[in-house]
Amino acid sequence: MNEVIQNVTERIRKRSLESRAIYLDRIASAKGHGVNRNKLGCSNLAHAMAPMEVGEKTSLSGSESPNIAIVTAYNDMLSAHEPYKLYPPLIKRTLMDLGATAQVAGGVPAMCDGVTQSQPGMELSLFSRDNIAMGTAIALSHNVYDGALYLGVCDKIVPGLFIGALAFGHLPGVFVPAGPMPSGISNAQKAKVRQDYAQGKVSEEALLKVESASYHSSGTCTFYGTANSNQMLLEMMGLQLPNSSFVNTNTPLREALTAYAAKTVVKMTELKGRYKPIAEIIDEKSFVNAIVGLMATGGSTNHTIHLIAMARAAGIILNWDDFDEISKVTPLLCKMYPNGQADVNHFREAGGMSVVISQLLDAGLVHNDVETIVGRGLDAYIAEPCMTKDTLTFEPGPRVSLNEEVISSIQTPFSEEGGLKLLNGNLGRSVIKTSALKSEQFFIEAPAIVFESQEALQDAFHQGELEKDFIAVVRYQGPKANGMPELHGLMPPLGALQDKGYKVAIITDGRMSGASGKVPSAIHFSPEALDGGMLAKVQTGDMIRFDAKKGEIMLLVDDRELQARTVVRPDHSANTHGFGRELFVAVRQSVGMAEEGASLFDIPGKERE
Repeated sequence: MNEVIQNVTERIRKRSLESRAIYLDRIASAKGHGVNRNKLGCSNLAHAMAPMEVGEKTSLSGSESPNIAIVTAYNDMLSAHEPYKLYPPLIKRTLMDLGATAQVAGGVPAMCDGVTQSQPGMELSLFSRDNIAMGTAIALSHNVYDGALYLGVCDKIVPGLFIGALAFGHLPGVFVPAGPMPSGISNAQKAKVRQDYAQGKVSEEALLKVESASYHSSGTCTFYGTANSNQMLLEMMGLQLPNSSFVNTNTPLREALTAYAAKTVVKMTELKGRYKPIAEIIDEKSFVNAIVGLMATGGSTNHTIHLIAMARAAGIILNWDDFDEISKVTPLLCKMYPNGQADVNHFREAGGMSVVISQLLDAGLVHNDVETIVGRGLDAYIAEPCMTKDTLTFEPGPRVSLNEEVISSIQTPFSEEGGLKLLNGNLGRSVIKTSALKSEQFFIEAPAIVFESQEALQDAFHQGELEKDFIAVVRYQGPKANGMPELHGLMPPLGALQDKGYKVAIITDGRMSGASGKVPSAIHFSPEALDGGMLAKVQTGDMIRFDAKKGEIMLLVDDRELQARTVVRPDHSANTHGFGRELFVAVRQSVGMAEEGASLFDIPGKERE
């Protein structure tokens, strides 16, 4: 086992002793014996089974069969979640054949960041995670369930479902993906046309045609952003079936995997043998494995926020130093857009998670002694799901890449370090995605141009004011300011300037999409400008040194001058942006910093190094 990975894991365990004990005590007190509905009165139970069919009522009225909750993020606007409309009937049929029942316990909202990107609704995106967590807990609060299936794929949805599931950690749980859409046009083609449109070279009609050829059907988007990083993490944590994440939607294999997920959660209930609640699967080692997977695959920067919040819901305290140390010893094994031209379908064809996990285990970079939904040991995930005469089987999976341009090996990685890096300096702390950067983009020293909104940067670009070397400072975009929206809409103009030969970068207390990476971006600045962060004192013309190799970002201004500067806060409440902003005033005042997961969910306990 790699010594750094061991040391980081042990440090997390010691730091989390108090809060973890509190969490596990809560879970222990929630456990019962037999079916949970035995605790209900007759009137309570009658309400719960009133709309069910006769056979289901007979099963539910007894005390010998488990009842499984379905918490679904279905809607038919979000392509990744549209397939979920077919899942509840399939799950119910599958479980009735096993003498069990299932109910849709509740639905949770599922925003599409692709739709809200650069729109006012994006300000609700990060907060939707905590809304989803609360919705999940509300769905499970009826206490008639003995296990749960969580139907979600994208961005904030999986982290929200995960946090809610941990609140009911005494229940077994399995996450059920919907799978990606087939590959459309290449991501390189799409990115080029976006940049051409930003420069006025192509029409809106031409742009829409290209975008529609990329996002063209039901299923998850095929680039390796936050949604597909979610799926990778769930396999690294043993909560999804082995090598199942990237099986295409609406295929016989996808349907068989959904049915198998339902059978798996029933086997994990107390009544069916291997009682394994989610709280006994997820521990410090699970989160370390997830972070290693994030670094090895070049996953989304959003998870430097989400994983911290997810861990705290289990009483586990992560911080950015953990991510940084793990990244330094984890080689980058994958090239998927935005880190390369392949998509997740090509990744699966190259061996997918089976190869990644095999390589990481052989190098001693991940813990094998962990619990999963299919038994003990992460090596169970070196598997390949197959259909044999209409029957699902799991065959031994490939251990070496079937396409080394997409998945490399420990011996010949694409980079010696992982895809994310921590930056420190007198401006604060931030993270950067390095896996898609060229070597000449790791160091930039240039004057700052300060913007108080992403719209202001777009206006400056269209007015031709940015044809030069500069570092954009886009501030007051943190969780307390306006909900920490993604600023991915800034990538086409900044990318176009970069392609013209200008040295450009961006630093912000906001976020970037998991699809970002081409332009050097120091993001999630902590503390944020509205919360005393030094970003609030940067002025246009200040020189900034941006050194991703050394992990440094410095404002080259004398300390005495900085202390003398006053902070002028923009009046965001006076503008027309931020639909729903007033709904989250209290939430925004209560959230932590980006480095703390920007979450409302926490288990009490002292944070100790």
